[in-house]
Amino acid sequence: MGEVVPAPWGGHLATSYRLCHRVLRSRDWLVPDTSWRTGQSDAARWSTPASRQMGGTMPMLNPPHHTQMRRPLGNVFDRASLEDMRHAVEKNTERLLGDLTEQLRDGSADFCALVGDELPVITIGEWLGLPSADYPLLRSLTHDQVHTQELFPSPSQLAVSDAATHRLREYFTGLIRERRKSPGDDPVSSWIRTWDVLEADRDAADEAVFSLALFMVLAALETTSHLLTSMVWLLLEHPRQLDWLRVHPERIPGAIDETLRYDAPIHMISRVAAEDTELAGVDVRKGEMVQLMVGAAHHDPAQYADPDVFDIRRKAPHLSFGGGIHYCLGNALARMEATCVLSSLLRRLPCLRIAGDPVWAPRVAFRRLMELPVVQA
Repeated sequence: MGEVVPAPWGGHLATSYRLCHRVLRSRDWLVPDTSWRTGQSDAARWSTPASRQMGGTMPMLNPPHHTQMRRPLGNVFDRASLEDMRHAVEKNTERLLGDLTEQLRDGSADFCALVGDELPVITIGEWLGLPSADYPLLRSLTHDQVHTQELFPSPSQLAVSDAATHRLREYFTGLIRERRKSPGDDPVSSWIRTWDVLEADRDAADEAVFSLALFMVLAALETTSHLLTSMVWLLLEHPRQLDWLRVHPERIPGAIDETLRYDAPIHMISRVAAEDTELAGVDVRKGEMVQLMVGAAHHDPAQYADPDVFDIRRKAPHLSFGGGIHYCLGNALARMEATCVLSSLLRRLPCLRIAGDPVWAPRVAFRRLMELPVVQA
């Protein structure tokens, strides 16, 4: 149908790798921030509490607001920080795979519920210094909140997302209040100290810290969970590649990247034209939205040989972590979690097999495997 396709609901869809890559890296394209959302005629879609809240998080900020929020963070997950976290991630991975092994003794088990959904919330929860008893709540609220980021959420889904956003605000507002009373060496306490210097208004400082905490949880849980579960699903679907990887564990990073290409956690990314422009010969007006169809771009035959073949020996780029100023902050952490899971699984469960059809959430933008039944052959 071409690189740029008119969307039936208005705006355009960009389908090629070339265009998606170009738009993601260009400063001539903006994210749909709060000012854009409030200017849309579809108030029921863009003016809900959940949508307004997302418009204030870092992925939905444009310069200079994005720069003001991003610069104080620095490199959150730099090499030293990741090394500090690695032991805990490895220990938690071993424990979760131990739980999976125990359940497999009685028959099939759900990899998604026992490992894929658990490791990301444990990792980010421990990093933020959150009580482990709160992890199930945060995981559930994250799954509910993401509806507002879908292409066409229904009114009932928007209501669920609004309710989840409200509870997340209550949770993190209470957390910030506690950390002000008893600061520690955790990231939230550090952000409070940073924003108290940058922002004279205490309420504005707390709002900035809240947006950061919310963003970190939403970004870390949903996408990393999909990466872990889809990685295991795809490798179990291709046992010869899994056996080859067992002999060549140094190629684990390539297996992770091919998973991210073949079935990215996010299949659609929204951008807005900063000015009247042209995209692959198509006129796009200022303020008009272009949906970057990353899932299609990752299967673009102009970019990849045999794009519909899952091949962990493939060495090719992908767009799963975005690009430009909005390149994913947690990409290295997600890779580390995936590496720990795959390394341990190759060693501990050589006879793991798929026990039934995976169950997918009915989504367009945010991919989610809800169930992955496995068994020991």
